[in-house]
Amino acid sequence: MNAAICTRDLVKKFNRVTALDNLNLDVPEGSIYALVGPNGAGKTTAIKVFMNIFPPTSGNAMVLGMDSRRVAGRAFRSIGYVSESQELPGWLRIDEFLTYLRPFYPTWDRTVEERLAKHYRLPLERKISKLSRGVRMKAVLVSALAYHPRLIVLDEPFGGLDPLVREELIEGLQQQASEATIFVASHDLAEIEDLASHVAYLEQGRLRFSESLEALVARFREVELTFDAPPASQPEWQESWMEVETSGARVRFVESRFEEERTRSEIAKVLGGAREITFTPMPLRSIFLAMARAGRGSA
Repeated sequence: MNAAICTRDLVKKFNRVTALDNLNLDVPEGSIYALVGPNGAGKTTAIKVFMNIFPPTSGNAMVLGMDSRRVAGRAFRSIGYVSESQELPGWLRIDEFLTYLRPFYPTWDRTVEERLAKHYRLPLERKISKLSRGVRMKAVLVSALAYHPRLIVLDEPFGGLDPLVREELIEGLQQQASEATIFVASHDLAEIEDLASHVAYLEQGRLRFSESLEALVARFREVELTFDAPPASQPEWQESWMEVETSGARVRFVESRFEEERTRSEIAKVLGGAREITFTPMPLRSIFLAMARAGRGSA
């Protein structure tokens, strides 16, 4: 499968601060790809390199087959870019803003524009400066989707929005998902879980993992063991066991490489026979909290 975004050994430094540290990323065409991580992880820096706002310090990034340093002008006819801090001409009304943009995009589709404006219930006659943040984001998203971009790049689009507005934004994106790759940087994990097909975790500029959401959820389990008596000594835990807790004859941990047969075998090898074993699937938020705590503990 071709990659809509591909980076190789991508480094971005600001003086002595390394914001991106040898980032190797492959975003499959047609995917809804979420880049998540704590604040300051490097998510926005990565997007600004992709959009040619920042040049890479070393390594390279390819966007729709083009070196990111050449992304400019007509290239944005194929890219829709929405930033949390995007500046808009506040003196224009929404309908004037959309009218101004149409000539720049030969593939602008008035049907899509009108459908999304209706879906988002946009007050077309109101000035942008008078809009709430949620309505501004809706207007920006209409302007980024109306010309059928091949790649839609969203930087923290859901931050600070009420749940209804977020749900409406996601519905609009899903309507376009069949014809575009969507790359979204966000820490809003509940919304990402309903939206993304692939997910990557960035921490201190380093990529911890990148995989399909289905594979990620499949390999994480909360494990609880009950024994007839407490373990006689402190065992040597498996590397894939995270947040191990012992309480009397009970042991709890997060398994990050779950395969039931293999996991049961490792439990028997490390702890002996358990009277009861439960494996509980984890929501995305719990997975990332476990990952973040594990990263903090190893720092």
